[in-house]
Parts: sequence; C-alpha cells; structure tokens
Amino acid sequence: MITQNREDYLRAIFRLNEFLDEQEGEIVKSIDVVQFLKVSKPAVSEMLKKLKKEGYIEMTPYSKIVLTRKGFQAAEKITYKRRVAEVFLKEVLNFKGEKLYEEAHKLEHSMSDEVAKRMADFLKNPEFCPCGHEIPNLT
Repeated sequence: MITQNREDYLRAIFRLNEFLDEQEGEIVKSIDVVQFLKVSKPAVSEMLKKLKKEGYIEMTPYSKIVLTRKGFQAAEKITYKRRVAEVFLKEVLNFKGEKLYEEAHKLEHSMSDEVAKRMADFLKNPEFCPCGHEIPNLT
C-alpha cells in the first residue's frame, strides 16, 4: 500500500505536470516539488529516490521528473479523490477557502475507491473541481 506521504509527492508531480503542460517545453524539476509542497530540498531528494526505486517515477540528469505508468495511475487516482472531495465539500457541505482544501487533503488519503466513485455519482460526475482543474476520468 502506498503511504500518504508518497501520495502527496505523486499528486504534486501530477499537478505540476498539469501546470507546466500549459507552458511548452517546461519540465518538472525537484525544486518545483520543494516549492509546491513547502518542504526541504533534502526531503524531496530522499523521497524522489524512493519513488524512483519503487517504479513510480523516472529521473534524468538535472532532476527532470517523469511519472511512470504506475506513478501516473497512482497520481491520477489520488487527484481524482482530492478533486471529487473538493466539489463535495464546497457544493454539499458549503466549505470555503483554505478549510475546504485542508479537509479535501484529509479525505483524499482516507476514502476508498468505492466511496470516491459514489461521491462522484452523487455529484453527477463533475468535470472540474472548484479551482477549475479537470477531474481525471478513471473509467
């Protein structure tokens, strides 16, 4: 089973890839992960080594980070859960601001695949989260 910490890193890389895809020629680097997660360079370096060893990412010189198929699938699933939780918290429970994102972060790690799918069905399968990011289609 993948740990919460690993999920956070994979989701960060996934999210950074989404952002950088909009800027042609840009790639995800370790410094991007440092800034996104607000953690130290040594912590990121250590986790990236673990993720590479476990087959979730590939890294090239100058720290270009690419999700492997395994890594992409894990990152896509956690992003799906996060964004569905955000929609639910906003539209059903009326959460707003930073509290919405704090609670969604907690839920993304604790909800099962079945709960996430049922939540999405209840919400009529939203396409976008409250920030306007696309919710991955896992079907």
